Amino acid sequence: MKKVRATKTAGGYTEEHARAGLEARLPEIETFPNQFPGYEIEVVIPEFTSVCPKTGLPDFGTITIRYVPDKKVMELKSLKMYELAYRNLGIFQENAVNRILRDVVRACDPVSVTVIGEFRPRGGIHTKVTATWSKKRARR
Repeated sequence: MKKVRATKTAGGYTEEHARAGLEARLPEIETFPNQFPGYEIEVVIPEFTSVCPKTGLPDFGTITIRYVPDKKVMELKSLKMYELAYRNLGIFQENAVNRILRDVVRACDPVSVTVIGEFRPRGGIHTKVTATWSKKRARR
């Protein structure tokens, strides 16, 4: 495993803070065989919680996952267990959204997927992060 140098940035953030939570072990997102082609599924998680990796303060938000399934569909109870694992995970909001996108793609290999994270204001700042993936883009 490559050792990362802890370079400090403004505010004392390090590479360790930036990578926090990205490789944490989380519950598996289970799937089942898709029976219908060409439709979109939207899953809204209105009580998403994670923790700032530097301050330990909680981040609250809504995660929306929109995807067009290919051969597999995400099983919702396993998705719930997966998202609950973020509750005590130190991870930046931007990384949480991109990690969820990555894990959804790995789990069900959809035609396309968009993950949107809308986080409650903290210090007067509201954050909305959108990450998108599609098979067409991935093949380029």
